Amino acid sequence: MCEICASRSRDETLLCVVENPADVLAVEQAGGFRGKYFVLMGHLSPIDGIGPDEIGIDQLLARVQRDSVKEVILATNSTVEGEATAHYVSEQLRPMGVDASRIAHGIPFGGELEFVDAGTLAHAMDGRKKI
Repeated sequence: MCEICASRSRDETLLCVVENPADVLAVEQAGGFRGKYFVLMGHLSPIDGIGPDEIGIDQLLARVQRDSVKEVILATNSTVEGEATAHYVSEQLRPMGVDASRIAHGIPFGGELEFVDAGTLAHAMDGRKKI
């Protein structure tokens, strides 16, 4: 367990799932998140022989139950593998009655539409919300 998750000041009911330790540092530098983390050390990639056992999904589910986690934030990368991993984890959490959420993807703050690639713009349009 890292120093962040060992801290008693963190919200134990909120767990952020990331692919690697560098992702923890990125979320911490952004500020605002006061929960704990679970690092998968990778993502699902059946073509490369990487399944749920290789990235610790069983340990994640055990931790969610043991620590009475109420919400899991899936902060995997927005690659095909990252999306598949987030979807798989959310499906595993559903029968446990734990809320699963996905980090938003799309236009970066301060970004200009003319410089955003088509895939990012399409994802942002799909993920729009009412204001």
